[in-house]
Amino acid sequence: MERTSATSGITGASTPTAAAAATTVPVQTPLTLIMKIKSPEDYEALRQMLSQLQGLPDSQNPIRAALNRVATVHFARFVFLENNTKLAIITTFDGDFDTYIKDFVEQISDVFNRLLAHMEDAPPLPVEKYREEFGAYIKKNDAPSLQPFYSAYPDLTVLDIHAMAEAQGMGRA
Repeated sequence: MERTSATSGITGASTPTAAAAATTVPVQTPLTLIMKIKSPEDYEALRQMLSQLQGLPDSQNPIRAALNRVATVHFARFVFLENNTKLAIITTFDGDFDTYIKDFVEQISDVFNRLLAHMEDAPPLPVEKYREEFGAYIKKNDAPSLQPFYSAYPDLTVLDIHAMAEAQGMGRA
């Protein structure tokens, strides 16, 4: 079976050799942002805010709308950790870190401002004014994954996957 990358136009076999798979560096990048919540009251405010946002229909959810506009995020989730004293934002995205952060500052800075108001040692707010500090905060609080980072489709971006789904009549994936 042959496939063509939607962004590069490169055609290749769908089953890589073991040697090629072992050396492939994924186009995706993992991020595990772990932030310490200020207090139990801040946890409750965060829980309520995130539950409310995540409960909105896709068309009204600013997080999902931003993820769809940016079109580089494969997966994203929020997880409360360590007896609700920390919040993790876990994502897998295409491309480089700086572009990813720039996109999110431009798309949903208001959500990050609301989240970070409840975190210890947060960067200065608003994030759209303090972009470098925001990026540094995320880098500092990213729990790096052990390498190699596994991806079942290391050379496919979100846009590639959408294009293939549309070509197969599945609509947007």
